[in-house]
Formats: sequence, C-alpha cells, structure tokens
Amino acid sequence: DPGCGKSTLLSRLSQGQHAPKVSGPLPTLHDLDQPFIFDISMYNRPYRFEFYDTACPENYTLLRPDFVILCFDVTDRRSLTNVPQVWRKEVTRHYRRDGEDPPLMMLGLKRDARVEDEGVVYPQEGYRIAQEMRCDRYAECSAATGELVSEVFEDIARTAAKTTTDAGGLAQGGCVLM
Repeated sequence: DPGCGKSTLLSRLSQGQHAPKVSGPLPTLHDLDQPFIFDISMYNRPYRFEFYDTACPENYTLLRPDFVILCFDVTDRRSLTNVPQVWRKEVTRHYRRDGEDPPLMMLGLKRDARVEDEGVVYPQEGYRIAQEMRCDRYAECSAATGELVSEVFEDIARTAAKTTTDAGGLAQGGCVLM
C-alpha cells in the first residue's frame, strides 16, 4: 500500500551495511532512480539485487520479478488486510510463470511505531497471514530507526539467492516491493 514504508526501507538500505547506525534524515529516493541496485557477495558468489518500489499498476504490471516482497504497515490493520485481499492476488495475476508464483516474503514495516492500540498488527497476526498465503518468509523491521533492517536484508538475500540458477536469475526481473 502507498505510505506503508517501502521507500523508507530502500532509503535505509541505500546507506549500506552501517545503515542502522546512520543518524539524521535518510536520502530521498526518486522513481526515476529505479531499479535500486545492491551488489553483494554471499555463498562465495556475487549477487545483484534490483529492487523496484511500486504500488502503482502502471509500473508493477510491466515487471517480471524473481522474488516479491509484500509490505504492510504494522500500525494500520487495513494495510495488513490488503496483503491477502489485493496484493497476493496481483502477484498471482501478473507474475505467475509455469503455474507457479515467484517466492514471496511478507514484510511488516514501521515496527518502531507499534503501540498497543485497536488498529495495531501484532507479529503473530502477520505471521499467521503469511502462513495462510504460503509465503516463504515473514519478517518485521523499522526503516526509520534501522531496527532489524540488516537481518531483514539478509533474509531477503538468502531467500532470493535460492531462486537463481548457475546462469543467474530465473528471469530478468529483480525484486518487487508491493
């Protein structure tokens, strides 16, 4: 959903491995800068991750990702509801290849803003929805504070790396944040 924290997460990731320790305002990322590229080494191999930040059908329907991250705002129950009711269906509709959806990760954002409230989403609720949708991973982090961002990126990298072959990615696509 728009405003759930995807751009802030990518901005935090763009700061590199010391992102959680960076203080002050995060840089503003622009749509024209996409894809946001991260080159890393893992399992003694180089990997290039291309992230696309989109909630707009005009943009995401043109992509062919190898891995999809379904993001939601943990402070907004409507945002969680939209993951299975809107975004999961969009993944199947637009990205299914050979009868299979790409690997999925469900990611709760704005963890730092979670306070006991009627509309807040607790980790076990998000995890349950992720299991019902048969997601490969579930995680939460706070891009604003950097809390668990490194761990989430590691989860993303490990899961996405499993989608590669010796020749590279299963498709020319990268990773989509929805």
